Amino acid sequence: MKRIYDWAARPQTRNYTAADLRALKGRRVLTQTTANSAEEASAAWDAGLDLIMGNCQHAAEVRAGGPQMFYTAALGLPDFPTERDVLTAAFAAMQAGADSVYTARGPHIVELLAREEIPVMCHLGLVPRKSTWKGGLRAIGKTAEEALALWQDFRTMEDAGAFSVEAEVICAPVLAEISRRTTLVTSSLGSGSGGDIVYLFQNDICGEAPDRPRHARAFGNLHALYDRIRSERRAALAAFKAAAEAGTYPAPVERAGIADEELERFRDALGSA
Repeated sequence: MKRIYDWAARPQTRNYTAADLRALKGRRVLTQTTANSAEEASAAWDAGLDLIMGNCQHAAEVRAGGPQMFYTAALGLPDFPTERDVLTAAFAAMQAGADSVYTARGPHIVELLAREEIPVMCHLGLVPRKSTWKGGLRAIGKTAEEALALWQDFRTMEDAGAFSVEAEVICAPVLAEISRRTTLVTSSLGSGSGGDIVYLFQNDICGEAPDRPRHARAFGNLHALYDRIRSERRAALAAFKAAAEAGTYPAPVERAGIADEELERFRDALGSA
């Protein structure tokens, strides 16, 4: 564990620092997942994952759940439209204990954050919210020309000051070639195993929904548990209604009683009122 001070000047320990991630590039593959609650962060830590990333609005609770994990706070694309909004949100996230900040915005925003010495994760490849420019949701780098343009995007983000990148749905051999050549720490989401980090959303890992992207594998089946919870909730509510209407709830053991003599005194008092 590494000893650091966070942006709120609190002494902390972390499993990794930004410098560690750079030093490990090309030497060891790490794992990353999402966390937007204390429970999700705690689960990731208990399972031995290396890194977590989640919406900056949940930074304080995520940090509380995973106090020792390298945590990237994501600035949602439509949530902070102006440069002032971006800086305010980034500083708030860092003060809440984030170790880096993610943005899907362009190099001008990356540069804005990097100038403040905030470790910045950018987003290249398929950026789903910008997929209209790619003709829809699809893999990026299917042609040599597109792969070369992507390589140039990596170099642009390097120049802007990014230290890492979420590399989403890039053709696996293309990312492998780029990752060997870029200084950015590459977090592969659906882009094969040739990056520095293998990244997958926690809801996909845990099987929380019946459908998921092609690149996502479910290693659990929380969806079935959620279905059972929904079914059990409705069955319990229906049983409560039936018992209340039948007079079987509340039962004698579920009611508070009163001694007979006290009840009689109460009734006498009511009679004289």
